[in-house]
Amino acid sequence: MKLNNKVAVITGGNSGIGLATAQTFIQEGATVVIVGRNQQSLDEAVQTLGEKAIGIQADVANLVDIDRLYATVKERIGNIDIMVVNAGVGYARPLTQVDEAHYDQVMNINVKGAYFTVQKALPVLNDGAAIVLVASVASITGMPGLSVYNASKAALRSLARTFSAELVDRGIRVNAISPGPIETPIFGKMELPPEVAAKMGEGIINRVPMKRMGQPEEMATAILFLASSDSSYVLGAELFADGGMGQI
Repeated sequence: MKLNNKVAVITGGNSGIGLATAQTFIQEGATVVIVGRNQQSLDEAVQTLGEKAIGIQADVANLVDIDRLYATVKERIGNIDIMVVNAGVGYARPLTQVDEAHYDQVMNINVKGAYFTVQKALPVLNDGAAIVLVASVASITGMPGLSVYNASKAALRSLARTFSAELVDRGIRVNAISPGPIETPIFGKMELPPEVAAKMGEGIINRVPMKRMGQPEEMATAILFLASSDSSYVLGAELFADGGMGQI
């Protein structure tokens, strides 16, 4: 098993890509801590994952919550071998309708949350650990209506490079994965009327050369590659798992 006796923390691990990744990591031998804002969905996810999973409620946009997260992990399990920074939100809004509240909400979770999730993990991260930032193909495609979201994911790509440069002396590898459109709950949380959401989904699929959405399990196996020794010579990279959307 590729992650035997490893300890992994996955933010946004109670649904979608995060939950699929937790399932894959456990199958590969890891003990997994999943983090999310909703206690009920966390409890349900832990029940699904089984005894090698622990759920900790935390809002990554709240630095006090992040401190409590790592204190709890240290107390209950010990140090961390793998970090998957997956928590994020994506709300569609045209440039003319973006207000400060919308901007702050997206950036606080997707960028600030990711930044301090990594920074505050450093004291409990083992040397040689792996960090995977979940970005998006949207960062390079300029999809209309998603200007703040797209920018937030581009920031994660930049952070993967800089974090790598700062942590390489500890043998910590930081890489990013950029999914294409994936069948996850995030599409139902974009605050769009159903008919608009359906039309948007059709338009996105038409832009994917493979003409389908990806599955969370497909992202999980790609994240496993970046989190395991299979990618031992991969550093500061961005892996596109997007059905060719950003490449063709």
